[in-house]
Amino acid sequence: MTDDPLYRRDILRLAASATGAGHLSVPDAIGTAHNPACGDRVTVEVALADGRVTALAHTTQACVLTQASAALLAGTAAGQDRESVAALADAVRAFLQGAPAPEGYGVFDGVAGHAGRHTCVLLPFEAALKALESAEEGAARPQGQATP
Repeated sequence: MTDDPLYRRDILRLAASATGAGHLSVPDAIGTAHNPACGDRVTVEVALADGRVTALAHTTQACVLTQASAALLAGTAAGQDRESVAALADAVRAFLQGAPAPEGYGVFDGVAGHAGRHTCVLLPFEAALKALESAEEGAARPQGQATP
């Protein structure tokens, strides 16, 4: 196994678990995030009840760091609303800059010294937040009103 802090065994296991990989049969909203610097792309589908995630699935065409982060997010998203997902994203961003790790995200401690790879860990959050914001916008739109 590698001693590289970016590709430690725990990160490889998370990525290989592929928790949440695939599609939901009927998602309430979909969001995609892309990192043009490396080509990583994540699409997140969410199912919601009363503004809270009941299921989160993702298709991740990305590096191991992004795959692991997407799997971790998928495994913990149930019950969260947009604000709590945004707060977790902020906590992960702060962790990558030296703050304490949110639960489960300590596996990414080796990424902290590689600022260019922070985006890899945060990309699934960007996609999830886009999906959640899209769902909120749809809920605010009167029935039958088309999206501009």
